[in-house]
Amino acid sequence: MLSEEVLKVVFPLLDGVDLAVCMVVCKQWRHMAQDDYFWKCVCAKRWPSICKRPNSHTVTYYRIYRTFYKRQRPQTLLPPRLSFDDLEFFIDIWNEDELVFSEVVPGPVLQTGIKFLPTGICNTLKFHLESPEYKMTLPVDPRFNIPWGDTVSISVLVERKDSNKVACIINKSLFDYIDRSASRALAFEFLNFSPNYPFISGIRAWISLLFLEDGDDGIIDVFGIEMDFRNTASSKDEVLWLLDMLDWK
Repeated sequence: MLSEEVLKVVFPLLDGVDLAVCMVVCKQWRHMAQDDYFWKCVCAKRWPSICKRPNSHTVTYYRIYRTFYKRQRPQTLLPPRLSFDDLEFFIDIWNEDELVFSEVVPGPVLQTGIKFLPTGICNTLKFHLESPEYKMTLPVDPRFNIPWGDTVSISVLVERKDSNKVACIINKSLFDYIDRSASRALAFEFLNFSPNYPFISGIRAWISLLFLEDGDDGIIDVFGIEMDFRNTASSKDEVLWLLDMLDWK
């Protein structure tokens, strides 16, 4: 086996994984590799400032490395307390001051989505709607038309049947961005959360009008609505947990 003098030169050059492997080679290497000086060398490469601690600290560098060298695994999400069967959504859309869409939408309908896509839909939007990613979409029937340049706004409230309380998702927000390449007009609003969750903020709800362009007449033909929370909640359970934390009144 290599002499202790050689190991004392080699071990400080190793990363944590290799030093840990050395601990299982033999008793001599294990005894040597347990010296906290070598683990201080490892920690100094990743967290240099931690090595400026006074030597009187009882937490060893070996323990620090074992605790923090890997990224923490995301926690498994518990089953949500809500279900879409418990929810109803109240969606109202105005073109200028004219109400053009007003529906009470049961939660399961948003899960069903748009089963039959209209002909003439652009490829970008078709690919998105046919992808397996989780989404909440609603067909608009009858469809309605909006001239380019008109001011269009939307409100979305949600009621939970288990408590008869209502929360606001979107409050008369404007569709002030139109992505013609994806045939979507977008509006958003920052969500209001219960005081029980004071450290949660800055999360936006997005509503998209899905449309076809009506030739050169300057008209968009709206055939669907999509609601999403972007990367904050990208699965059914995550959406239900997010809705559960809203400021219900």
